Amino acid sequence: MPARKNSQAWDEIAALPNLGVVSAKMLLAAGIASLTELQALGAVRCFLRVEQQLLKPPSLNLLYALEGALVNTHWCTVKREMGGQLILELDAARQALKA
Repeated sequence: MPARKNSQAWDEIAALPNLGVVSAKMLLAAGIASLTELQALGAVRCFLRVEQQLLKPPSLNLLYALEGALVNTHWCTVKREMGGQLILELDAARQALKA
């Protein structure tokens, strides 16, 4: 495990519902180091930042997990109830980046 510059931020992110060590690593690699940043960016923008940092794109389950962490809901519930809307938002954000 890499050295952590801000253990409190790491612990804060890794302790969120649906997230853990792997998700925290991805978020920190994308420059998202706190719950406050996650909340300010929202699930879609955080997912895009992670996606830009990785050689292999993350699974959409990360998107659902991020949203679930923000609304304190299990990621499976998010996928079932909000998945379609999140994918539409993700597609629109990707298009906006290309413009």
